[in-house]
Amino acid sequence: MTLQPFRYIPADTLQAAEMLLKEHREGAAVIAGGTDLLGALKDAIHDDPPELLIGLKPVAALRYVTVTPAGVRIGALTTLAEIAKHPTIRQTYPLLAEAARSVASPQIRNVATLAGNLCQEPRCWYYRNPENTFDCLRKGGMTCDALFAENRYHSIFGGMCVSAAPCVSGCAIHNDIPAYMARLRAGEMAEAAEILLRTNPLAAITGRACAHACESDCNRFGYDEPVSIRDVERTLGDYALEHAGEFYAPPAIASGKRVAVVGAGPAGLTAAYFLRKHGHDVTVYDRMPEAGGMLTYSIPAYRLPKSVVQTQVAALAGMGIRFELGVNVGGPGLALSDLRARYASVFLATGLWNGKTLRLERGELLDSGLEFLFDIQRGVPRPVGERVLVIGGGSVAVDVAITARRLGATDVAMACLESLDTMPAIPEDIEQAHEEGIQILPSWGPHCIVARDGKPAGMELVRCTSVFDENGRFAPAFDPAVKTVIEADQILVAIGQAADLSYSELALRTERGFIVSDKRTAATSMDGVFAGGDVTGGPATVVQAMAAGQQVAASIGTYLAGAQPEAAPAQQGQVRLIINEAALQTSLRVPTPRLPVSERTLRGEDSATLAPEALAEEPFRCANCGCVAVNASDIAPALIALDARVKTTQRTLAAEDLFAAGESKTTVLAADELIEAIEIPAPPPGSRQAYLKFRIRNAIDFPIVGVAFCAAMQGGRFHEAKVVLGAVAPVPLRARAVEALLEGQEPSAILAQEAGALAVSEAQPLARNKAKVEVVKALVGKAIMGSGS
Repeated sequence: MTLQPFRYIPADTLQAAEMLLKEHREGAAVIAGGTDLLGALKDAIHDDPPELLIGLKPVAALRYVTVTPAGVRIGALTTLAEIAKHPTIRQTYPLLAEAARSVASPQIRNVATLAGNLCQEPRCWYYRNPENTFDCLRKGGMTCDALFAENRYHSIFGGMCVSAAPCVSGCAIHNDIPAYMARLRAGEMAEAAEILLRTNPLAAITGRACAHACESDCNRFGYDEPVSIRDVERTLGDYALEHAGEFYAPPAIASGKRVAVVGAGPAGLTAAYFLRKHGHDVTVYDRMPEAGGMLTYSIPAYRLPKSVVQTQVAALAGMGIRFELGVNVGGPGLALSDLRARYASVFLATGLWNGKTLRLERGELLDSGLEFLFDIQRGVPRPVGERVLVIGGGSVAVDVAITARRLGATDVAMACLESLDTMPAIPEDIEQAHEEGIQILPSWGPHCIVARDGKPAGMELVRCTSVFDENGRFAPAFDPAVKTVIEADQILVAIGQAADLSYSELALRTERGFIVSDKRTAATSMDGVFAGGDVTGGPATVVQAMAAGQQVAASIGTYLAGAQPEAAPAQQGQVRLIINEAALQTSLRVPTPRLPVSERTLRGEDSATLAPEALAEEPFRCANCGCVAVNASDIAPALIALDARVKTTQRTLAAEDLFAAGESKTTVLAADELIEAIEIPAPPPGSRQAYLKFRIRNAIDFPIVGVAFCAAMQGGRFHEAKVVLGAVAPVPLRARAVEALLEGQEPSAILAQEAGALAVSEAQPLARNKAKVEVVKALVGKAIMGSGS
């Protein structure tokens, strides 16, 4: 393979290198020995490799070993060969000398540096595969293939959360799904519900009416079946409503600030919840007689019963949120400027209530699909034709078609511009339409209405060849030579919705029928007025509207505090053990309890909440996804066992605190932070040290398991032992339980056996790496008995 191109600038000093890193940010990397970085560039393992390499080799001041009575200080550019051969290190720190000697081959050790070994990128073959083949979680991707595929050399102590799990990233409101699944595995229902409500106050609703992108992004998808996240969420949401006094309690402290929310749909309700949680006095205005917006007036009862929405609204009211219903904002005394004068801030979440129409001759013969659903939800009788044609391909169109079918229509068809694979309706809705006998006609557009005696008799459709132009703009193209006629005595149009901005004022900027708001803060052109949800950008899912409510609540909180929004602090990877081995085995998801087609109506739900035994099973299928690549440094566990400290250009930290699982890195170092030196205290006289490494070949190979051991000996007994395991987890692991066991004990075969077993007592091996558990036990035992590497 050809080496990826880069520029090279040698640095004369460490400060010069640091300045170059600050200047070029993510586009630069430092290079010393180059044994790691050049291989990565040759194999093109990154789609976006560094454009600038800053050479550290000229910085001779970083290549030294200084011995003092207090210990030893080793420069960052000291080679591993120099460390392995240094007489003082061999005599006083044989553990470190052996770890350095065990790395790769003599040729590599002659150029590989101390800091380079500590900072090397992960050695996982999915990460290192040439041409960046895999969508690796550790490189900003969505998947850790090692969880369910080849993993013989990966972690046996679980994964680390490098970034949000794929299911969390796929969720618009970022529910911490792994966290609440873990609590459910522990039998802690209330704790699981509390975690869910941190991001989702409408879980009983989203558990029924969510597009559940989280399930599509589940790592089990393609392996067997994704976890039934939405069904679990529904159960937790119902539980929270059953215990509303606990989960929807009024805030303990009032802020003294008043906020108006205009629109009682999912965006408005979500914002109201979070604003109230922060102590603000919240009033929600809506022109409809019942709160809930489209949740109440559009989504059919077979998917979301009105009783669930009513119970949810009652829970929010129990927090002290006031609802002013059946009022028109924009009318006398309720102009937008009036509200702004009475409240510290206003959130506009008025949604899209006007159905779009087709500009066709005889268009008056068409019925609005949205108005059709409104009437059904309000209990207004709506007779349907025997043969019904629905124009549209989204989930609203599916609801219109199924509703017409259940009202008695004999033949129901849906025609849409999109192909079957690109229909906006979620796959589950399309599947249900097929299940209920709805004929779907993809890639067809309306051409003209067929009428007889002033009544609709059908529609002529024309083949749609593309929906968007080369720039992604809506610009359908048709083949006029390909047409067909669909007979129908009722045609319902569900092709999208538009906003009613009759309450708008000159100070409020609008564009193309939407309110203009800042993408980051949701602020509008009116001071203190924010907007979000469908009214700012077109139709969205329930959970996308809730995400807007989250964003606006945070922005209003910042506005009321008179502060600027701050960037979220970077999160370092955290060890999160996979505690349910069953998740790593092939399994099928718990099926959603659903009524047979013949028993489904418009009055009740098609599906039911999971039974208790099903709820008990499904969380155990969640693998608590994280990166299971191991830290392959031989030097790292040795330094931790020796109580070393790492001196960087910005701080000094314990060696144990240096390592983490970050995106494309293995340390906590900032992008412009460099290691200067390693400081190791003098070990106690007569200390016992060992570095043991298991690998396939004696040279070149990285460790499959490494064990670093250092202990003072007092009267032939262990004192203050350090046992560090390498290549068994995303970071080097202290075996603290083993260290406690050894304190004050004499070495013995029985102790060695007991220590080995204790070292792996919390191990959770993957499907193909159970052998590593036995290797750890053996190496820990050998270290205690004093055997060499």
